[in-house]
Amino acid sequence: MAISLQKGQKVDLTKTNPGLTKVLVGLGWDVNKYDGGKDFDLDAAAFMLGENGKVASEKDFIFYNNLKDAAQSVMHLGDNLTGEGDGDDEQIKIDLSKVPQNIHKIDFTVTIHQATERNQNFGQVSNAFIRIANEASGEELIRYDLGEDFSIETAVVVGELYRHNGEWKFNAVGSGFQGGLGALCGNFGLNV
Repeated sequence: MAISLQKGQKVDLTKTNPGLTKVLVGLGWDVNKYDGGKDFDLDAAAFMLGENGKVASEKDFIFYNNLKDAAQSVMHLGDNLTGEGDGDDEQIKIDLSKVPQNIHKIDFTVTIHQATERNQNFGQVSNAFIRIANEASGEELIRYDLGEDFSIETAVVVGELYRHNGEWKFNAVGSGFQGGLGALCGNFGLNV
C-alpha cells in the first residue's frame, strides 16, 4: 500500500524498498468545470539539480521538448495536451542507478501552458497528485495529493526526489509560483 503524504512531509524511498532502481513518476490533475473557451494544457517537467539547487545546463531540464538527459536516467514519456481521462496525465521514468553523481535532487513541476494568454491558473485545477511507483511491478509506493490551496499560481513544484546518505528520499513540496514556466526556470538557474 502506498504511503500517502501531506505537504512538507519527507519519506524514504530506496531504504524501505531495497534493490529499487527504476521508478515511474506519475502526475495527474483534473480541470474544474468552467468554460473559458480554451483547452487546459498542463505540462509536467523534471529539473535535475546540483548541490546548489540549480541546473548545470538546459540539458538538465527534462520536459516535452527535451525528453531525456544525457545519461538517460530521467525520461519524460510525452506531452498530454488535454489532461482528460483517469490516472496519470503525464509520466516520467527514472533509473536511479544512472542518475549522475553531481545531481542531488530531481524536482517535479507542473505548469499551465500559455496560462496568461488563456487566463488560466491552478485555482481552476483540482485533484492534482504526484505518485511514485515501482516501474517493474507497477506498485504505487508514494502518493501526494496536493489539495486545493492554489489560486493565481501558474506553476507548481509538486515534489522532489533527493539523495540522503546514499539513499533516495521523496519530499512533498507543493509550492506554487506566479509567472509560469519562466519564473520556475529562473528559480532553478535557467534563463528562458
